[in-house]
Amino acid sequence: MKEKFYTASLSRSQDRSGWSIIFRHPARYDDATGKTGVRVRRGLGTRNVEEAERMKEELNVLLSEPRYWEPTARDDAEKRFDPIVVDIFYHKLVPEKIDFSGSRDEFILLPDSATSDYRRVLFIGTTGAGKTTLVRQLIGTKPEIERFPSTSTAKTTVHDIEIVLTDGLYKAVVTFASSDEVREHLNECLSNAILAAYRGAEDTQIMRRLLNHVNQRFRFNYILGNGPVSNSAFTDDEDIEDEFLQESLTGEDFGNIDIDHTNQTLTAALAKIKDLADSHGVTLRSELEATSETDERVIDEIFEEELDCFIREDERFHEIADTLMDEIEDRFDLLNIGSIHRTRQGWPLSWYWETDDRQSFIKEILRFSSNYAPLFGRLLTPLVNGVRVAGPFAPTWENEVQPKLVLLDGEGLGHTPGSFSAISTLLSEKINYADAVVLVDSATQPMQASPVAAMRELVSSGNSSKLLICFTHFDEVRGDNIPSYSAKVQHVLASAENVLTSLGEDLGPFAERALRQRIEQSCFFLADTDKTFDPERKAHEKTIKELHKLLDTIDKVNERPEEVATKPVYDKMNLVLAVKIAAERFQEDWRSRLGIEIRHGVPKEHWTRIKALSRRLATPDWTDEYDTLKPVADLRKDLQDRIYVFLQNPVKWDELEPTEEQKQQIYDSLAENISRRMQGLSSRRIRVERIKEWQDAFNKQGRGSTYVRAAIISDQVYEQAAPIPDMTPSPDRNQFLREVAEEIENAVNDEGAKLI
Repeated sequence: MKEKFYTASLSRSQDRSGWSIIFRHPARYDDATGKTGVRVRRGLGTRNVEEAERMKEELNVLLSEPRYWEPTARDDAEKRFDPIVVDIFYHKLVPEKIDFSGSRDEFILLPDSATSDYRRVLFIGTTGAGKTTLVRQLIGTKPEIERFPSTSTAKTTVHDIEIVLTDGLYKAVVTFASSDEVREHLNECLSNAILAAYRGAEDTQIMRRLLNHVNQRFRFNYILGNGPVSNSAFTDDEDIEDEFLQESLTGEDFGNIDIDHTNQTLTAALAKIKDLADSHGVTLRSELEATSETDERVIDEIFEEELDCFIREDERFHEIADTLMDEIEDRFDLLNIGSIHRTRQGWPLSWYWETDDRQSFIKEILRFSSNYAPLFGRLLTPLVNGVRVAGPFAPTWENEVQPKLVLLDGEGLGHTPGSFSAISTLLSEKINYADAVVLVDSATQPMQASPVAAMRELVSSGNSSKLLICFTHFDEVRGDNIPSYSAKVQHVLASAENVLTSLGEDLGPFAERALRQRIEQSCFFLADTDKTFDPERKAHEKTIKELHKLLDTIDKVNERPEEVATKPVYDKMNLVLAVKIAAERFQEDWRSRLGIEIRHGVPKEHWTRIKALSRRLATPDWTDEYDTLKPVADLRKDLQDRIYVFLQNPVKWDELEPTEEQKQQIYDSLAENISRRMQGLSSRRIRVERIKEWQDAFNKQGRGSTYVRAAIISDQVYEQAAPIPDMTPSPDRNQFLREVAEEIENAVNDEGAKLI
């Protein structure tokens, strides 16, 4: 087969001094076409035209000599070409996963609770429940004059925030999402904007689609501003509560940026978006004919996907994204203090700063975490994947020794469709890592699906002893039938206890027992956490007492009971049944999501979400989920749940039968060990071993591709990764059972139990 050769060209956007290079890569796949020749644009890190020309010529040599197209040729290339050119050409030829937490460790190391008095405390809760507000109280940032971490009633925390309470200087390290991840989210926004333009949406709505990703993780209006449209298009989701910022901060405090130039760029982008919508949308629609209402619905889906494919092959699409990426990169130039570490192509990896000035520290860190609307156009919040700070933080109501705490905050649980929904892989890893997990929920409403799902995860993974529950907004609990403080407590607890029976029915009696014990022993009731406490006020005095109890409980979480001598014995045949039920539940749910079968309570997902999921699973260094679509986490959860029930039913004990408390201790220890193993097994079988199938699914395009993609995911990924055991043996089913049984047997042996 004759090789196809490409050449590189230089690019420099208007008003930018640095040079970039654009080329088609001969050995990397273009996701839009499913063929080799992906378009690459990277900064060269130079403003000198002669140097840029030299790098271009070196890259053209790499493009013209196929012997350099294999990853193994990199060593030879490094001996001949500029390191920047080599980095650009070999980038992503071999999958690599960046350890962002490890990058933060290079500047601020999180204390280890095994070797120090520190406790690692993870905060989880639904959006708006008040978990970040509680974090503020524990670090002593004043609600009226300091807004770190940022809060609002909408989705605010979109990345990890790690806070170490320690002596010394105030220190911060920030790590950033990769340029590829940012670019892909921008491309998805651009595609959505073009579709909106084709459908005749107003300019404000087109701009909203362009600047706000559908999953709210990447809100590009934080970085680029709201554009040349009415601000009313964006204010529904943003936090404008910040009186302190309104009075003391303006955009100029975060550096000079030419917002007018950005608005001109966005205006030009809007015009090009409409042009792309007209040139591709009208032509494509004319090629598709519908003869019935059913056909019209099917054609709408086909049209959307084919339009997405056509526009991503159009150079004008990439030119719009190029100019917007240039604007995004300009915001990093506003970082005029601290040290910024970049890739050789100039994209930031991390930023570090330390100071003894608390006010300056809080103000500067807002650049990476704020959601304050008047600062839009200068914030870097959506580009951040982690903020770690350390310093002399302490609760203002704590007059004793500074608590030895590492506080871990992150994205809210969101609003899951049911309590059977899986929590993310990343969150399950954090639960295993933490010493205590503080579940924050509003006392004003019955416990919703998301916190129930979190409780389910904690108990089935053997981590129920870490669970602490904080009920916020306790001051808002009112009613004629709850006249006293104790009546309010009982009212809130009754709501929480309502979920225990259903969890017990599904996960077994020891799940209900463990959670009931946590509710009885580790619930805390907090009022006015968004205010500075006045000890003279009775309500505040009670909340302060509750917070002291919370700190005392956290301090004791690492206390472990003595090991139980007697051990359980399990039958492998019962394990087969547990695996069968788990695989059935996983397959049924996903066949419904993919639209292959209809199942009540599990709706079909839109094709764009399935395609976005396949994009992420097809890329080894990306996340293993998309928004609420979490196949790796789903398989882990289904296996973990059924195995937790299996653990509660040993065939016998090797010595005297233990007490109920001792049984709980044994089951939790086994479940924790097994949970870690099921995480690795699920990731390997769903993703690692099936990268090619995910890539094939993503690369499908043209008429009928949405159905073909769903079939590939169902038949070639899920059916192979988690086949349902039945009466008819097969190599795939046998292998799946063997792998699960081997992990369970190893975990059981680790704990001194037996599987026979």
